[in-house]
Amino acid sequence: MTDLEGCIRPALYLADALVEKGYGVSIISPLMSSEVEKYLSSRGIKPINLHVKLFAKNFGLSILWFETWAREAFLKLNSRCCNGGASAVINFSQVISLPCVAWYLQGPPSVALKDMETELLSPFKISYKCLKPFIEYADKNLITYMGKVSAFVIANSKFCASMYSKLGVHVNEVIYPPIDCYVFHPSTSNPSSDYVLTYFGKETKFSVIKCIADMNIKIKAFGSKTPFIPETLLKHRNIEYLERVSTIELVELYSNALFTVFPFTHEPFGYIPLESIACGTPVVTNNTQGPREYITNGETGWLANNDCELVDLTLKLWKAGYSPRLKAKCVETASKFDKKFYIEKWIKTLDQLTN
Repeated sequence: MTDLEGCIRPALYLADALVEKGYGVSIISPLMSSEVEKYLSSRGIKPINLHVKLFAKNFGLSILWFETWAREAFLKLNSRCCNGGASAVINFSQVISLPCVAWYLQGPPSVALKDMETELLSPFKISYKCLKPFIEYADKNLITYMGKVSAFVIANSKFCASMYSKLGVHVNEVIYPPIDCYVFHPSTSNPSSDYVLTYFGKETKFSVIKCIADMNIKIKAFGSKTPFIPETLLKHRNIEYLERVSTIELVELYSNALFTVFPFTHEPFGYIPLESIACGTPVVTNNTQGPREYITNGETGWLANNDCELVDLTLKLWKAGYSPRLKAKCVETASKFDKKFYIEKWIKTLDQLTN
C-alpha cells in the first residue's frame, strides 16, 4: 500500500463504513508507506504494516507487487508474518492467504500476465516465457487454497467471476468496485475538448496508442512511470506524458478531454473508464472483459471489436465529435457505481453472513 488509489479503494471504503458502525477495524498489508499509515490512523483504522523486505523497490509498483505476490504464492511468506486475533477477516488481496469470512476477487495474476505478454518489452517478455509454467502452477495452487479457506467469495465484475470459476473457485456474488461521485464529477460546463486522454500502465496496449498518436491526434497521458512504457511513446511529438497526477488534476483532465481512449490487454473491471464517464467524458475501449459491463455503445462511449476498429473510431471521433447528450448519460451511469451503493451492498452481505 504505497497509496490509497485503485484496488485499495474497495477495502478502504468498507473499512470507513465499518468504523462508523462502531467496529474495531485493522488493515494489514505486506508493506505500507508512512503516508498511508498516517491516513489510516486518522480515519480510526489500525494500520498493520508487516514491513516485508522487498528487492524490487526501485523497479516500479508493478514489479514490486509481483514480488509481493510471488512471496505468498511460492512460500506463503506474507501470511506467516500475520498474527491472529481478529474476530473476522475480509480479504481484498491475493498476497496474504488467511482464512476469511469473505474474499474479494480483483483478478488472478497468471491470467493478467498471459494477456499482457504481447505488449511486454523484450527483457520482461523473455523472463515471463521462462517463468510462465511456474507462475501458472503457483497461482492455481494459491487460488485453490484461498477458495477453500474463504466462507464467501465476491468478484469485482462478472468477467472477473468467470476467470476464477475457470480456476475452480465458486463465486457467490458480484459487487462492483466503488467510485466517489462527490470527487469524480464534471469540473466544467465548457470543456476545452482539444485533446484525447489516455492512461499509461501495465495493462495499456501501447501499440494501439502509438497508432493513434501517429495520426496527429493530440494525446495527454497520465500514470505512474513504469518500465513497461516504450521510449518511443514518451518522446512522441503528439503525446504529452504527465506521469502521476493528483486526484484534483485528474478530474480536470477527464473533464476537459474530448474523450478518453482506453485500449487494454487485461482489465477485470477498470477504474479509468468509470472515472472518465463520472466526469462526463465518454470512453473508446475494447468490447471485452470488465469495461463492457458499464460502457455502452452510443451512450457512455464506444466499444471496438479489434485494434483497427478502435483506432478508426478514435480518428472518426477526433474529427467529427459526438452528441453532447452523451455527457449527461455518462454521469447518470457512473452514479450507479457510487461508493454509497457499494457500501450498502457490502453491509447487507455481511449482515446475512453473520446471521
